[in-house]
Amino acid sequence: MATLRKTILITGASSGLGEGMAREFARRGRDLALCARRTDRLDALRDELLRANPKIRVSVRALDVNNHAQVFEVFHAFAQELGGLDRVIVNAGMGKGQPLGMGYFFKANLQTAQTNFVAAVAQCEAALEIFRKQGHGHLVTISSMSAMRGLPGNVSVYAATKAGLAALSEGIRAEFIKKKLPIAVTTIFPGYIRSEINAKVKKTPFMVDTETGCRALAVAIEKEPAEACVPSWPWRLIGWYMRHAPLSWVAKGN
Repeated sequence: MATLRKTILITGASSGLGEGMAREFARRGRDLALCARRTDRLDALRDELLRANPKIRVSVRALDVNNHAQVFEVFHAFAQELGGLDRVIVNAGMGKGQPLGMGYFFKANLQTAQTNFVAAVAQCEAALEIFRKQGHGHLVTISSMSAMRGLPGNVSVYAATKAGLAALSEGIRAEFIKKKLPIAVTTIFPGYIRSEINAKVKKTPFMVDTETGCRALAVAIEKEPAEACVPSWPWRLIGWYMRHAPLSWVAKGN
């Protein structure tokens, strides 16, 4: 049985999956450290969670994950305020992107690469500093089903960053297995869960609403697997197909 993680930090918590996971873990009685750029939305979320769950603690701080020094400052401030961190969910990300080589879209692809991967390295580094010092912890990285294979068009860079994050997480996991340290590492591959990133996408197959998807995310995270596709059905099967089908077949579906 997985260890009870009482104090949970979530980045990108002002909207989407981060906000949804905050609600789910609050219902489970967990203390929360929530950070994002939009502090007005964080404040409103904190007030909502405390009204519904008056016995928990909810701390909020402004954080732009691309400000790497601020990542370390905020993570350590949360740890000091809350007496440590049991779980850190590296969730902040973005979905901008355009096909490469078009001549004027590099900025969008660069922003996605920096936010989804470089900033995630900073978040993992800061979390693991705290976990190593306190001798325990659970690192969770939110990748994507897009990480299963190289994908064409607007999602090429996005998919690559999420694949890189999954590989980074696996490398960290291998490190702690090798050294037999009590730090768990979980990579989550969400399928289609309604959020701000995909709010304009219509008639997507297998899409679930935010509440259903975030409940499934929380359930999967609590089990602390090495990896999990969420929701499990049909995404485990789709993940197998994406990894093993000819690339031309995979490309047709995107």
